[in-house]
Amino acid sequence: MDNNEAKNEEKNVIEYRQCHINNVFRSEEQIFFSQTNSEGLFSLHELLRVTSDLAVEDYNQRGMSREYLKEKGFAILVSRLAFRFHKMPVENQKVEVVTWEEKPEPLQLARNYRIYEKGGKELLVSGKSYWLVCDLKSRRLIPTSRFNLREPSTEVSDMDCLKPGKIGESENMELWDSRKIRYSDLDTNGHTTNSRYGAFIEDAIPAEYRKRVPVDFRINYSKEAMLDSQLDIYGKIEEDGKKLRIVGKTTEGCSFEAELYY
Repeated sequence: MDNNEAKNEEKNVIEYRQCHINNVFRSEEQIFFSQTNSEGLFSLHELLRVTSDLAVEDYNQRGMSREYLKEKGFAILVSRLAFRFHKMPVENQKVEVVTWEEKPEPLQLARNYRIYEKGGKELLVSGKSYWLVCDLKSRRLIPTSRFNLREPSTEVSDMDCLKPGKIGESENMELWDSRKIRYSDLDTNGHTTNSRYGAFIEDAIPAEYRKRVPVDFRINYSKEAMLDSQLDIYGKIEEDGKKLRIVGKTTEGCSFEAELYY
């Protein structure tokens, strides 16, 4: 390879960096073809996967891998999320995902997200999440004050999204979809991984909403959906078509609740 060829090769190299700056974890990403829907837009289930994975990686790079947490008797489970879409990321777009912990609540850890266009200042997505700390021996939830493996954040940010909160059922909800939980839906905790619920929602919503871009999305996780469970998904169109309320149920009870605002 001559010098010109080497220079051309260098020009074609695209680097994706990860770093911590003042307790904020930054990760450069690309929105790949497989992460988008039929309209070429970032899918809900991939948004849930990417943000969840980066929360795990944030802890991992701070010395708190899943294996380390397990050794210390802790498991951390996502409980509630809310995202606002200022401009939905699209196929092949280079983005920077930023996440950081906030001051925890008594029973929930708090984490924020922002997704920017890489190299620019345009904010694409903003979000907030709550996480539960579980004692692996007792399988019970514990106060966040007992999760003492790192110094908790004291920061509180005003995020441009809905606050994750209780959603609940609504009267006269219709059955929109039914599906069986399969092996590929599970994670290493033995239950349906949180990102799969985004795909369940995308499949269940009415056809006329599939090509529409929501402004806000919220989801709450309740009882875990296990292998071979039947998940019945109920929905209702509210507020003159500007809101979808969605609830998933198994025989064990409510599995998740979600809202999409348009």
